[in-house]
Amino acid sequence: MPNDNSMQKRNAPIDISAEDFRKLGHKLIDQMAELHDSISSQPVTANTSVVDIQKLLKANAPLPEKGCDAEKLLDHAADLLINHSLFNGHPRFWGYITSSAAPIGILGDLLASAINPNVGGWKLSPVASEIEAQTIRWIAELIGFPIESSGILVSGGNMANFLCFLVARTLKANWDVREKGLRDKEGSDFIVYASSETHTWVQKAADMFGMGTDSIRWIATDKNQRIDVQKLRTRVDEDVAAGRKPFMVVGTGGSVSVGAVDPLPELRKLCREYDLWFHVDGAYGGFAAVSDLSPDYLRGLKDADSIAIDPHKWLYAPLEAGCVLIRDPEGLRKVFAYHPPYYHFDKT
Repeated sequence: MPNDNSMQKRNAPIDISAEDFRKLGHKLIDQMAELHDSISSQPVTANTSVVDIQKLLKANAPLPEKGCDAEKLLDHAADLLINHSLFNGHPRFWGYITSSAAPIGILGDLLASAINPNVGGWKLSPVASEIEAQTIRWIAELIGFPIESSGILVSGGNMANFLCFLVARTLKANWDVREKGLRDKEGSDFIVYASSETHTWVQKAADMFGMGTDSIRWIATDKNQRIDVQKLRTRVDEDVAAGRKPFMVVGTGGSVSVGAVDPLPELRKLCREYDLWFHVDGAYGGFAAVSDLSPDYLRGLKDADSIAIDPHKWLYAPLEAGCVLIRDPEGLRKVFAYHPPYYHFDKT
């Protein structure tokens, strides 16, 4: 092996010297700090049309044959984003649930991008892997969920709910659904229950995972847009009597439209009675369970079999950051683990 002094440094057009990296980085941080300080005096968003934005980007131009100077590129990108964005960190922004990114989160993103850890295996990212595990334990502890549960950070609420859905389907099947899929004769009878106010992720999940959207039973809500538990019970009884296989109930911990919270303790009681998986979609309001001002029934999410929750909302993490929590400590491993040679890492 050649020693370090004999190693040649690769030269590539994409490289930036350490000196230039510092200069560009300091300049960009200054621009972001100025934006942070002045954002309240700016409009929430520019009144810019799709056509205007496309013209700014020269969207119809062909792929450039050559790149451009890094500083020029960063200046141009910063100008576009600062002057033609909708600022969810603006004090007068009330249009959607998206929170602003906390300044420490912005810097954390920079640090993470610089190290660029691959968390596909512990040895590939020892500290990052443990930071993720610790973060998941703290999120579970914060909302009263068992800290020994299994969990993973994902891209957002849709993906977190998808994973929980797949865990429920796999662990509630009385055949090897990972091997046989839904070819088993009982697979076509799997039924999931959700209120009519549930986020559209449940339709996407039923579609993507081969069950079809007609496997969803949409349960009517009461005057407060909470799932009607009696109507849910009636529908479960009808499906059982017809020989179908109910396997999962979705409780909403804060609906998209109005922030409605289903009566989670009642749903948990029904799920125990019928041996159903109890999942809570807490992507919008789950973290409110830590507040004394939140309804008692929201804190019922701590008794769920699985929870999807979004740090990029109430915890002000930069987009995107979702979290999966599964009560079974081995739940995720049972459903997703495979063992090819390139995954054989010994954790020491």
